[in-house]
Amino acid sequence: MNEAVSSETALVRGIDRFTDITGRMLAWSVLAMALITTAVVVLRYGFHTGSIALQEAITYLHGSLFMLGAAYALKHGAHVRVDIFYREFSPRSQAWVNALGGIVFLLPLCALVMLVSWGAMWGPAGMFMASPLTVIVVLICARFPTSRPIAILLSRDGRLPED
Repeated sequence: MNEAVSSETALVRGIDRFTDITGRMLAWSVLAMALITTAVVVLRYGFHTGSIALQEAITYLHGSLFMLGAAYALKHGAHVRVDIFYREFSPRSQAWVNALGGIVFLLPLCALVMLVSWGAMWGPAGMFMASPLTVIVVLICARFPTSRPIAILLSRDGRLPED
């Protein structure tokens, strides 16, 4: 049991580091998105021209902000949750709620989104258009919602060693 706890804790710490790094990068992407939006508006109304590439950059930054920012919000407890009962629960009970919520609601939603968008990742010539990094990030994010609660449930005192 101790090996399971240490391997799960190591996995959680690795995912936590990745999530914190991407969260800090995403904070800067909000500034980039605002500056690019300003540039698009100035180009359109000031110079009567536009840039499709800049408009697409805004779209991709916005999508990245929500998809990768969700993991950061989930890690730091900044996501929307009904806290009427949850805040009074012990850390172990909160871990049960988080694990079951991730397994019952979040993972099926991730699977549905991936299933629905799978066709969009294939190009017109039948070539896979998503980068390998995209697939790796999706697999890591699919594992994250249950990793921390399971590590907490496997620990003796209901906490990760660093908490």
